[in-house]
Amino acid sequence: MQQQIDTLVVAGVGLIGGSFALALKRAGRVRTVIGVGRTLANLEKALALGVVDEISQDIAAVADRADVALLASPVGQMGALMAALAPGLRPGAVVTDGGSTKSDVAALYRRHLPDHLPWCVPAHPIAGSDLSGAAAAQYGLYENRRVVLTPLDETAPEAVETVAELWRACGAEIHAMSAAEHDAVFASVSHLPHLLAFAYVDQVAARADAERCFDFAATGFRDFTRIAGSHPEMWTDISLANRDALLAELAGYRAGLDRLAALLEAGDADGLNRLFGDARAARTRWHQQFLRRG
Repeated sequence: MQQQIDTLVVAGVGLIGGSFALALKRAGRVRTVIGVGRTLANLEKALALGVVDEISQDIAAVADRADVALLASPVGQMGALMAALAPGLRPGAVVTDGGSTKSDVAALYRRHLPDHLPWCVPAHPIAGSDLSGAAAAQYGLYENRRVVLTPLDETAPEAVETVAELWRACGAEIHAMSAAEHDAVFASVSHLPHLLAFAYVDQVAARADAERCFDFAATGFRDFTRIAGSHPEMWTDISLANRDALLAELAGYRAGLDRLAALLEAGDADGLNRLFGDARAARTRWHQQFLRRG
């Protein structure tokens, strides 16, 4: 069944929220998109680009018009947005999000929207970029991408299907898991790589010969550090929200670095070759699967 919604409220009109709005507008699934945010210039840009149809800096003022509300802001802002939405939401209005962590967001739903939980659907679209703001919104961002839904125990099946169907209209593939499983998986394959990239660039920048190093940096540096160009506020929120899982991942990575250092110190060419070969084979398997997914 195709979902047709009258009014979509998007809080945070950037890459994630803006691309969701564009995809649904192109698919003819939404009549009016209201963009909400703190920065008027970004909202006006979204309006000029046709990403949204109306703008507001006050989500409470438009809450009663929402058939679906997408919280696409940094996770650290979501509690305040939920609290502002709560008084005006109509029964049956679906609230979902695009947060990269889910256990903390589930707790925010329960804290700020306790009477609205049947219509709350935590979600995470697996699509990203180091770009931000309304100008980053793009058609087709979610084509053949995965979206993970982590419904609450209280979430009504029809609310889950509403959100799933809207994401399918964007071209996405839907997966479901618990919030705890989601956070453990993404600490490993998304959050940890970002922390490593940030830490590595910061380490190079702190060197006395940093400018000389950056002057000779080329494709290897570019490829490894691309995600260090991501939004600092967003990644601070994600890191703190998924702190326990990330600390466990960092401990595991530190052990891996210790193993690598021991191999180097011992001059163990065979050991290094095995480690590099195993890593290369695992990465090749993943890349082949990634390409098959589209």
